Amino acid sequence: MSKCSTCVFCRIVAGAAPATVVARWNDALAIVPLGPVVPGHVLVTPAVHVADATENPVVTGAAMTRAAQYAASVGGSLNLITSKGAEATQTVFHLHIHVVPRTAGDALPLPWTPQRAAARPSGCLHADPSEEE
Repeated sequence: MSKCSTCVFCRIVAGAAPATVVARWNDALAIVPLGPVVPGHVLVTPAVHVADATENPVVTGAAMTRAAQYAASVGGSLNLITSKGAEATQTVFHLHIHVVPRTAGDALPLPWTPQRAAARPSGCLHADPSEEE
């Protein structure tokens, strides 16, 4: 069985798996993830199988362009996030960009946000205090 036949995003692009599609282009689509972290959270994924952002920079650039276009249509403050590798929290190995709308007080912690910093020991700049110089 080919990688693309087992890849959930390839199956969604092909219409062989269900998804809530909120935008579609000839080279990408935007879908609502199964567990959105905030209202309006979507994933923008290229129509071709690319495992991560470094595998094919041309496809990555096109997907990021689509994510930026979608984000501009939504407006407001937001994060555009992608990951490469399990250690970086990638769980589906088909490039996807999270478009995550943000609002004041949404309490969504990211490693570099004040919500995460508040949980660190006083004066510690890194997530792991052992990383301090």
